[in-house]
Amino acid sequence: QVQLVESEGGLVQPGRSLRLSCAASGFTFSNYRMTWYRQAPVKERELVAGITSVGGHTNYADSVKGRFTISRDNAKNTVYLQMNSLKPEDTAVYYCNARLYKNDYWGQGTQVTVSS
Repeated sequence: QVQLVESEGGLVQPGRSLRLSCAASGFTFSNYRMTWYRQAPVKERELVAGITSVGGHTNYADSVKGRFTISRDNAKNTVYLQMNSLKPEDTAVYYCNARLYKNDYWGQGTQVTVSS
């Protein structure tokens, strides 16, 4: 059974940091491209950061470049999103995604709220 389980998000003050993790099971994690998406209220889901299966090449949304870092640990079947210098506009539900050809798996999402 395929599972992607995101860590708990939470309420964070502006300027602070938070690390999300996504633990995968039920498929060969190392073969999959992993991506973090987010969806804010009344907005469409958007790509935040992605990392390839081979080489660990990364890409980021312009809005998070220099602040967020995606990484993966294939030995632990886990992908991370380190979020620094958080802003209120980063408030959203964050989703973990695994994709390989037609296989497309999603986590349940975790709420991140940035507010003072």
